Amino acid sequence: MAAGRSSEGPGQEVDPSVPVVAADSHYLSDAGPDAPVLVEFLDFECEACAAAYPVVEQIREEYEGRLSVVARYFPLPGHANAENAAVAVEAAAGQGAFEGMYQRMYATQAQWGEQQESQADLFRTFAVDLGLDMAAYDAAVADPATLARVGRDLTDGQTLGVQSTPTFFLDGQRIELTSVEDLTAAIEAALAERE
Repeated sequence: MAAGRSSEGPGQEVDPSVPVVAADSHYLSDAGPDAPVLVEFLDFECEACAAAYPVVEQIREEYEGRLSVVARYFPLPGHANAENAAVAVEAAAGQGAFEGMYQRMYATQAQWGEQQESQADLFRTFAVDLGLDMAAYDAAVADPATLARVGRDLTDGQTLGVQSTPTFFLDGQRIELTSVEDLTAAIEAALAERE
């Protein structure tokens, strides 16, 4: 689904050639082709993203079957382990464990966030805990294609005007948030348009 231009509402105009949802994007919830699509560009080391995580989980539960939710990587350069975390999640995704590793990163962020030394070994223990094939996980972490996949999300986000995390898009339009209510109001409006 490509982003569109809009001259109304709080959404920012974005380059229509860059998809807000890419062909290989990770769906946390998939309500089908006619449902509104909420996309979050996130950084697993970002404290604001960790604060938004339970809100996103609540929204997924509340709008189950009516709203698709997509997570895209946006590791910020000021976070020493954001890219490592995204690579670990992407490596887990190769074994169908995207959501499990995604959840684990936020559940443990206080343990590993803001560390300057690599936390890749800790992230590997998360993969062990999830029961992943560790030879395949290690190969995926080492594969330049895994980092390139994370980099494509980052580049798309930059092209779409993402400058901080979390940044949310709904149906291709960026949502300017001042509160959780802004997010739910936008979702409710998008659902109402489809009725």
